[in-house]
Amino acid sequence: MGSGADRVRNPARVSVWLDRRTPSRTRRTDQPAGLDRDRITAASVRLLDADGLAKFSMRRLAAELDVTAMSLYWYVDTKDDLLELALDTVFGEIPAAPEAGDWQDRLRELATDYRKMLVGHPWVSALIGSFLNIGPHSMLFSYAVQDVIRATGLPLERQTGAMAAVFQFVYGFGSTEGHFVQRTVEAGLTQDEYFERAMGTIRAHPELNQVMRPSEDLMDARGGDTVEEMRERDFVYALDLLIAGIEATRATATADRRA
Repeated sequence: MGSGADRVRNPARVSVWLDRRTPSRTRRTDQPAGLDRDRITAASVRLLDADGLAKFSMRRLAAELDVTAMSLYWYVDTKDDLLELALDTVFGEIPAAPEAGDWQDRLRELATDYRKMLVGHPWVSALIGSFLNIGPHSMLFSYAVQDVIRATGLPLERQTGAMAAVFQFVYGFGSTEGHFVQRTVEAGLTQDEYFERAMGTIRAHPELNQVMRPSEDLMDARGGDTVEEMRERDFVYALDLLIAGIEATRATATADRRA
Protein backbone atom coordinates (compact mmCIF):
# COMPACT_ATOMS: atom_id res chain seq x y z
CA MET A 1 0.00 0.00 0.00
CA GLY A 2 1.78 3.13 -1.19
CA SER A 3 1.41 6.07 1.14
CA GLY A 4 1.64 8.54 -1.74
CA ALA A 5 -1.31 6.94 -3.49
CA ASP A 6 -3.28 6.93 -0.25
CA ARG A 7 -2.74 10.66 0.18
CA VAL A 8 -3.82 11.37 -3.40
CA ARG A 9 -7.03 9.37 -2.94
CA ASN A 10 -7.70 11.01 0.42
CA PRO A 11 -5.98 14.42 0.38
CA ALA A 12 -7.95 15.72 3.39
CA ARG A 13 -6.36 13.17 5.71
CA VAL A 14 -3.14 14.95 6.63
CA SER A 15 -2.30 13.34 9.98
CA VAL A 16 -3.04 10.19 11.90
CA TRP A 17 -3.86 12.47 14.85
CA LEU A 18 -6.64 14.19 12.90
CA ASP A 19 -8.30 10.97 11.80
CA ARG A 20 -11.64 10.99 13.58
CA ARG A 21 -13.45 8.78 11.11
CA THR A 22 -15.45 5.78 12.24
CA PRO A 23 -13.33 2.70 11.47
CA SER A 24 -14.56 1.00 8.32
CA ARG A 25 -13.36 -2.38 9.53
CA THR A 26 -14.68 -4.35 12.45
CA ARG A 27 -12.03 -6.15 14.51
CA ARG A 28 -12.14 -9.85 13.79
CA THR A 29 -12.04 -12.41 16.56
CA ASP A 30 -9.10 -14.22 14.94
CA GLN A 31 -6.71 -11.28 15.27
CA PRO A 32 -3.54 -12.09 17.28
CA ALA A 33 -4.05 -11.77 21.02
CA GLY A 34 -2.33 -8.79 22.60
CA LEU A 35 -1.83 -6.95 19.33
CA ASP A 36 -2.72 -3.27 19.58
CA ARG A 37 -1.55 0.06 18.23
CA ASP A 38 0.86 0.70 21.12
CA ARG A 39 2.58 -2.65 20.65
CA ILE A 40 2.80 -2.11 16.89
CA THR A 41 4.25 1.38 17.40
CA ALA A 42 6.85 0.14 19.90
CA ALA A 43 7.94 -2.57 17.46
CA SER A 44 8.17 0.05 14.70
CA VAL A 45 10.56 2.13 16.81
CA ARG A 46 12.73 -0.94 17.48
CA LEU A 47 12.92 -1.78 13.79
CA LEU A 48 13.67 1.79 12.77
CA ASP A 49 16.46 1.96 15.35
CA ALA A 50 17.92 -1.35 14.20
CA ASP A 51 17.54 -1.14 10.41
CA GLY A 52 16.89 2.49 9.56
CA LEU A 53 14.13 4.19 7.63
CA ALA A 54 15.02 2.82 4.18
CA LYS A 55 14.52 -0.82 5.22
CA PHE A 56 11.35 -0.28 7.21
CA SER A 57 8.29 -1.98 5.74
CA MET A 58 4.97 -3.36 6.88
CA ARG A 59 6.13 -6.85 5.92
CA ARG A 60 9.26 -6.62 8.10
CA LEU A 61 7.19 -5.21 10.94
CA ALA A 62 4.68 -8.05 10.66
CA ALA A 63 7.53 -10.58 10.82
CA GLU A 64 8.88 -8.85 13.94
CA LEU A 65 5.47 -9.20 15.59
CA ASP A 66 4.87 -12.70 14.18
CA VAL A 67 1.61 -11.70 12.54
CA THR A 68 0.42 -11.26 8.96
CA ALA A 69 0.95 -7.92 7.24
CA MET A 70 -2.81 -7.58 6.79
CA SER A 71 -3.27 -7.80 10.57
CA LEU A 72 -1.49 -4.44 10.92
CA TYR A 73 -4.02 -2.69 8.72
CA TRP A 74 -6.72 -3.27 11.33
CA TYR A 75 -4.89 -0.69 13.46
CA VAL A 76 -3.39 1.74 10.93
CA ASP A 77 -4.28 2.61 7.35
CA THR A 78 -0.80 3.27 5.94
CA LYS A 79 2.88 2.96 6.69
CA ASP A 80 2.94 6.75 7.03
CA ASP A 81 0.57 6.42 9.98
CA LEU A 82 3.05 4.15 11.74
CA LEU A 83 5.97 6.45 11.02
CA GLU A 84 4.02 9.38 12.45
CA LEU A 85 3.14 7.36 15.56
CA ALA A 86 6.77 6.24 15.97
CA LEU A 87 7.99 9.81 15.62
CA ASP A 88 5.70 11.04 18.36
CA THR A 89 6.67 8.12 20.60
CA VAL A 90 10.37 9.04 20.61
CA PHE A 91 9.51 12.68 21.33
CA GLY A 92 8.08 11.25 24.54
CA GLU A 93 11.64 10.35 25.58
CA ILE A 94 12.41 14.04 26.09
CA PRO A 95 11.82 14.68 29.82
CA ALA A 96 9.40 17.36 30.89
CA ALA A 97 11.26 20.64 31.15
CA PRO A 98 11.41 22.21 34.63
CA GLU A 99 9.11 25.19 34.99
CA ALA A 100 11.25 26.89 37.63
CA GLY A 101 14.82 28.11 37.56
CA ASP A 102 16.87 30.31 35.27
CA TRP A 103 15.74 30.22 31.66
CA GLN A 104 19.35 29.70 30.57
CA ASP A 105 19.60 26.41 32.49
CA ARG A 106 16.16 25.31 31.32
CA LEU A 107 17.06 26.06 27.71
CA ARG A 108 20.34 24.13 27.96
CA GLU A 109 18.53 21.15 29.47
CA LEU A 110 15.83 21.11 26.82
CA ALA A 111 18.34 21.51 23.98
CA THR A 112 20.55 18.74 25.40
CA ASP A 113 17.63 16.31 25.73
CA TYR A 114 16.48 17.09 22.18
CA ARG A 115 19.97 16.38 20.89
CA LYS A 116 20.06 13.08 22.81
CA MET A 117 16.81 11.97 21.20
CA LEU A 118 18.06 12.83 17.69
CA VAL A 119 21.31 10.95 18.22
CA GLY A 120 19.54 7.93 19.69
CA HIS A 121 17.15 7.68 16.73
CA PRO A 122 18.93 8.81 13.52
CA TRP A 123 15.83 8.08 11.40
CA VAL A 124 13.90 10.84 13.18
CA SER A 125 15.65 13.72 11.41
CA ALA A 126 14.28 12.61 8.03
CA LEU A 127 10.71 12.55 9.35
CA ILE A 128 10.62 15.86 11.22
CA GLY A 129 8.95 18.26 8.83
CA SER A 130 7.38 15.45 6.80
CA PHE A 131 4.46 15.35 9.22
CA LEU A 132 2.54 17.97 11.18
CA ASN A 133 4.07 16.75 14.46
CA ILE A 134 0.85 17.31 16.38
CA GLY A 135 0.92 14.14 18.46
CA PRO A 136 0.71 14.51 22.25
CA HIS A 137 4.45 14.15 22.94
CA SER A 138 5.47 16.41 20.06
CA MET A 139 3.05 19.07 21.26
CA LEU A 140 4.36 18.88 24.83
CA PHE A 141 7.87 19.45 23.51
CA SER A 142 6.65 22.39 21.43
CA TYR A 143 4.93 23.92 24.47
CA ALA A 144 8.10 23.47 26.54
CA VAL A 145 10.18 25.24 23.88
CA GLN A 146 7.74 28.14 23.69
CA ASP A 147 7.57 28.41 27.48
CA VAL A 148 11.33 28.68 27.98
CA ILE A 149 11.69 31.17 25.12
CA ARG A 150 8.94 33.32 26.65
CA ALA A 151 10.91 33.26 29.90
CA THR A 152 13.90 34.87 28.15
CA GLY A 153 12.08 38.21 28.15
CA LEU A 154 12.65 38.72 24.43
CA PRO A 155 10.09 40.88 22.63
CA LEU A 156 7.28 38.75 21.23
CA GLU A 157 8.23 39.42 17.62
CA ARG A 158 11.74 38.02 18.19
CA GLN A 159 10.82 34.84 20.02
CA THR A 160 10.25 32.67 16.94
CA GLY A 161 13.68 33.69 15.65
CA ALA A 162 15.25 32.67 18.95
CA MET A 163 13.48 29.31 18.84
CA ALA A 164 14.72 28.75 15.30
CA ALA A 165 18.29 29.73 16.16
CA VAL A 166 18.53 27.32 19.08
CA PHE A 167 16.48 24.35 18.00
CA GLN A 168 17.38 24.36 14.31
CA PHE A 169 20.99 24.36 15.46
CA VAL A 170 20.32 21.40 17.77
CA TYR A 171 18.44 19.61 14.99
CA GLY A 172 21.37 19.98 12.60
CA PHE A 173 23.98 19.13 15.20
CA GLY A 174 22.11 16.13 16.57
CA SER A 175 21.20 14.80 13.12
CA THR A 176 24.80 14.94 11.91
CA GLU A 177 26.04 13.36 15.12
CA GLY A 178 23.43 10.62 14.96
CA HIS A 179 24.33 9.67 11.39
CA PHE A 180 28.03 9.61 12.27
CA VAL A 181 27.37 7.30 15.21
CA GLN A 182 25.22 5.10 12.97
CA ARG A 183 28.03 4.81 10.39
CA THR A 184 30.51 3.75 13.06
CA VAL A 185 28.15 1.06 14.32
CA GLU A 186 27.60 -0.25 10.80
CA ALA A 187 31.39 -0.29 10.26
CA GLY A 188 31.94 -2.17 13.53
CA LEU A 189 34.27 0.55 14.81
CA THR A 190 34.32 2.93 17.74
CA GLN A 191 33.87 6.60 16.95
CA ASP A 192 37.57 7.22 17.57
CA GLU A 193 38.62 4.33 15.34
CA TYR A 194 36.33 5.52 12.56
CA PHE A 195 37.63 9.07 12.87
CA GLU A 196 41.27 7.97 12.82
CA ARG A 197 40.73 5.82 9.74
CA ALA A 198 39.06 8.70 7.95
CA MET A 199 41.83 11.11 8.90
CA GLY A 200 44.45 8.54 7.89
CA THR A 201 42.88 8.26 4.45
CA ILE A 202 42.93 12.04 4.08
CA ARG A 203 46.53 12.37 5.25
CA ALA A 204 47.60 9.73 2.70
CA HIS A 205 46.23 11.89 -0.12
CA PRO A 206 48.60 14.85 -0.75
CA GLU A 207 45.99 17.28 -2.09
CA LEU A 208 43.40 16.47 0.57
CA ASN A 209 46.03 16.61 3.29
CA GLN A 210 47.04 20.11 2.26
CA VAL A 211 43.43 21.31 2.40
CA MET A 212 42.79 19.62 5.75
CA ARG A 213 45.91 20.87 7.53
CA PRO A 214 44.27 24.11 8.82
CA SER A 215 41.28 22.05 10.00
CA GLU A 216 43.56 19.81 12.05
CA ASP A 217 44.93 22.89 13.79
CA LEU A 218 41.37 23.91 14.65
CA MET A 219 40.55 20.47 16.01
CA ASP A 220 43.72 20.39 18.09
CA ALA A 221 42.98 23.83 19.51
CA ARG A 222 39.47 22.96 20.73
CA GLY A 223 40.81 20.20 23.00
CA GLY A 224 39.37 16.86 23.99
CA ASP A 225 40.96 13.43 23.87
CA THR A 226 38.11 11.63 22.10
CA VAL A 227 35.64 12.38 19.33
CA GLU A 228 32.83 12.52 21.88
CA GLU A 229 34.72 14.99 24.06
CA MET A 230 35.51 17.22 21.08
CA ARG A 231 31.92 17.13 19.93
CA GLU A 232 30.64 17.89 23.42
CA ARG A 233 32.89 20.95 23.68
CA ASP A 234 31.58 22.22 20.35
CA PHE A 235 27.95 21.72 21.33
CA VAL A 236 28.26 23.38 24.72
CA TYR A 237 30.17 26.36 23.36
CA ALA A 238 27.84 26.85 20.40
CA LEU A 239 24.82 26.75 22.72
CA ASP A 240 26.53 29.25 25.05
CA LEU A 241 27.00 31.58 22.08
CA LEU A 242 23.31 31.38 21.20
CA ILE A 243 22.28 32.03 24.80
CA ALA A 244 24.66 35.00 24.95
CA GLY A 245 23.06 36.33 21.77
CA ILE A 246 19.59 36.05 23.29
CA GLU A 247 20.77 37.84 26.43
CA ALA A 248 22.35 40.64 24.36
CA THR A 249 19.24 41.03 22.19
CA ARG A 250 17.00 41.17 25.24
CA ALA A 251 19.23 43.83 26.84
CA THR A 252 19.14 45.92 23.66
CA ALA A 253 15.37 45.63 23.37
CA THR A 254 14.96 46.62 27.02
CA ALA A 255 17.17 49.67 26.55
CA ASP A 256 15.23 50.69 23.43
CA ARG A 257 11.92 50.52 25.32
CA ARG A 258 13.30 52.71 28.09
CA ALA A 259 14.75 55.28 25.71
